[in-house]
Amino acid sequence: MKHDRILKISIAGVLIAIGIIIPMISPFKIIIEPASYTLASHVVIFLAMFISPAMALAVAFGTAAGFFLGGFPLVVVFRALSHMVFAGGGAFYLKHTKTEMTAVKLRVFSLVIALVHAVCEVIVSSIFYFGQGVVDMNRFIFLVILLVGVGTIIHSLVDFEITLLIRKPLIRQRALREIIK
Repeated sequence: MKHDRILKISIAGVLIAIGIIIPMISPFKIIIEPASYTLASHVVIFLAMFISPAMALAVAFGTAAGFFLGGFPLVVVFRALSHMVFAGGGAFYLKHTKTEMTAVKLRVFSLVIALVHAVCEVIVSSIFYFGQGVVDMNRFIFLVILLVGVGTIIHSLVDFEITLLIRKPLIRQRALREIIK
């Protein structure tokens, strides 16, 4: 029991550290404000979701800190902070679901999470966009709805697939089997 707690704290620390480093050093990032795409930036959050809601929230907060420390625009930092919504909700669902997560159910879960993820980021981006005072609806639709909204859905789905590739060998490890479900 104590060993599991220490292991979970250690895993959380490693995931948070990776979540901070990815946006700071990743060569695979595109920023078209308010949109930004950093490949694999959600992977640590998704991994944490399979462990516990508390860890998912901690890692989501840690990744937001990484975007802040990486010097990203404030809208991007707040978008990263909004990840706490889908991370907490998704982890809570995974913890309390009674059905086995088959490949199809994992993809449906991924799509639902991606939609929640996108809605949260569109809300944050809209607040920043409308806060600038000038409202050009064509620009809003392109930047916020298409680049942030649709882009986030695609980015989330890709990162979830990367997570599943990483998760598979982790589950095979005896020490992690019961922790990463």
